[in-house]
Amino acid sequence: QVQLMESGGGSVQTGGSLRLSCVASGFTFSSVCMGWFRQAPGKEREGVATIDSDGTTNYAESVSGRFTVSRDNVMSILYLQMKSLKAEDTALYYCASDLGPCTVDAGTPLDWGQGTQVTVSS
Repeated sequence: QVQLMESGGGSVQTGGSLRLSCVASGFTFSSVCMGWFRQAPGKEREGVATIDSDGTTNYAESVSGRFTVSRDNVMSILYLQMKSLKAEDTALYYCASDLGPCTVDAGTPLDWGQGTQVTVSS
């Protein structure tokens, strides 16, 4: 019943910006930790950003200062604003729900979206 649908991916040049969205349904969105993960070909999946039910955020060192995670609890939408994009940010980005604990290093989601591709050219 849980559904997570990402959108907003695309191709941009180094230094550009993108805003990813994840529309959620099938659970009580406002009460759980949400997060973004990414995976590039040949590399392990890594946590990018998380946001707890109280708005507390956590970021990977590689994106800190450039990415901002936020949530709209009325519309049940998770966002990831990405700026100053680098070639190293190229990956398939996944929305994930109900993480425990709510950190990029230890968080384990219950459900995943299908992913949206972000490609940054150098």
